[in-house]
Order: sequence, then C-alpha cells, then structure tokens
Amino acid sequence: MEISLCITFLLLLFLTESTPAHVHSHVSKERIEDGVYSPIDRNHIQDGVHHSEFDHEAILGSTKEAEEFDQLPPEEAKRRLQILLTKMDLNNDKVIERNELLAWILRSFKMLAEEEANTRFEEGDENADGFLTWEEHLIDTYGSADADEKAMLDLYDDMMMKNDKAMFKAADKNHDDKLSKEEHLHFNQPEDYPEMFPLILQNTLDEKDMNKDGAIDFQEFIGEKGIYFSIFFGRQKNDKEWLIVEKEKFDSEYDKDKDGKLNSDEIISWVVPSNHEIAEEEVNHLFAAADEDNDGALSFNEILANYDTFVGSEATDYGEHLNNIHAFEDEL
Repeated sequence: MEISLCITFLLLLFLTESTPAHVHSHVSKERIEDGVYSPIDRNHIQDGVHHSEFDHEAILGSTKEAEEFDQLPPEEAKRRLQILLTKMDLNNDKVIERNELLAWILRSFKMLAEEEANTRFEEGDENADGFLTWEEHLIDTYGSADADEKAMLDLYDDMMMKNDKAMFKAADKNHDDKLSKEEHLHFNQPEDYPEMFPLILQNTLDEKDMNKDGAIDFQEFIGEKGIYFSIFFGRQKNDKEWLIVEKEKFDSEYDKDKDGKLNSDEIISWVVPSNHEIAEEEVNHLFAAADEDNDGALSFNEILANYDTFVGSEATDYGEHLNNIHAFEDEL
C-alpha cells in the first residue's frame, strides 16, 4: 500500500512539475500529495515567481480566451477589456468596487472549472455519444478498461480508483451507469458541490482514519506525508523541523476547536480549498497592482492603464520572450 501511495505521488509530482512556466495551464483541482484538493491558484506563484497567467484567467474565465488575448495587439486587448468592464460594473458608475471584482472572479472560477471539465468530458467520451461511462473514464485516466484491474492497481493507488468509482456513482444522479455533461461536473469537480462533501469526507476518513473514530488526529494527519518526504525529498519521517512546521499548521490552521483532532467540518475545511478566500486574495493582488490613487476602487482608466495585469496581450507576451532571451544570454 505504501509503495502504491508513493508511486501515485511521484506521478502527480511529475505532472505538476513538468508544466512549463508562462503557459496558460489551468488544471482542475486535482487531489495532491495528501488527498487535499489542489487550489485553483496553485500555479499563480511558484518558487517565489509570480505567473500572470492566473490573473488573466481570473478575469476572463477561460484558459482558451486568455491564450487568445496573448496574441492580441495592445489596443485590441484594451478594447475588449473595456467591454468586460461594463459587464463587471454592476451599478454603472464607471468604477469597479471590490465586491464587484470579487463577484466577477468567483464567476470566472466557475467558468474555468466548467471549461476544464467539458474538455475532459470530450476527451473521455470515446464514442462521442454525449455520455461518459466508467469504462471510458478508466481508459482516459488509467489507460485500460480491462476487467482484470490488478495490473492497474499495482501501478496506481487502489484507493484512488475506489474513490473515483464512489464519486462516479454519486454523480450519476439518474443511476443509468453513465454521466451526462452536467453530471460529469459533479464527478470532475466534487469539491465545488456541497452535496458531494459527505463523500469527500468519507473518502478522506477511509484513507486516513486508522483508528476508525471518525476524526483525524495529528499522527494520522502526518502519516502518509512522512513517507512521501522521507522517500522523495530525503527527509526522515521524524525530522524535527518538518514535524514542527506540520504541527503548527495542524494546530493553528486546521484544528479550529483545539481538541487535538480534526472533526468532520475541520476535515472538509482542510481538504477542500475555499474559492472565496482565493478570490479575495486575487482581488487584493489586483488592487495592489492597479489602484494608483489608493482610493479603494478601480476606475476604468486605472484598469485600462494596467491592462496587461488583467488580461495580457501580444505586447506582454513579447516582453516575456525578451526576459527569457535575456536569461538565456546571462547563462551563456
């Protein structure tokens, strides 16, 4: 079991680390190292480097449209952005308030999730009949739909596949053994639908609640992560510095009632990222970049003057290429 967990983590780590920087790469919030769903902004800041692609997607609500904006001349990018501002400006006062920007970004997150889910649906729907069967999901995700799944279970974490199967059944609202596009949204993005939370909770407890008391104590919280760090990062499972950091996180961020273990609500809060909190952080980030008169609101002129922060364009893409060239020259 520990070997399969490590293999799974290594595969996910490889997929995450192999995504090139400066490329629009919105990915569904996958379950990462410890069963926690990856936050939607996971590619925003990596290794201390800010990547503006997330900012553009947070405004445009589409990875494809953000890529299209990268090819636009600055004037055309500004023209299209101004059209978006009129839709964002709910009270038509030519100023974008924080609450207006927050509502827009939350809308964008929903659109991004749907766009990504629909792409996965179309890739998985092998016979293009408008439905995704479990067999098609297995082929798309694990590379095989053979009746004998033992070979796959040797390569992938068996718990991951069992969780997939449980999610599939829960998303199949009409119990016809296949998912429509609407049902697939719940399967692909269960963390976005509160009705799926009980299953997320149960899956997490199945994976981590070793003493079956319906809660997760610190030892259970730390168990699998200790294995990962020991094998892949050269840390010892009982490395004091690492344990101190994790204990602080457990005590101050997750264990809200301070009883030494995570109850159901605390587990969901830990496992499922808050899009609202992420959107609030993005609002703060964009205001810091564009609110030049510090009046707590963004005029259309302030946003258009900083259009490259909000949507990008051919000019900013060219600037990134120049930076890459200069970095290459410095290495030489």
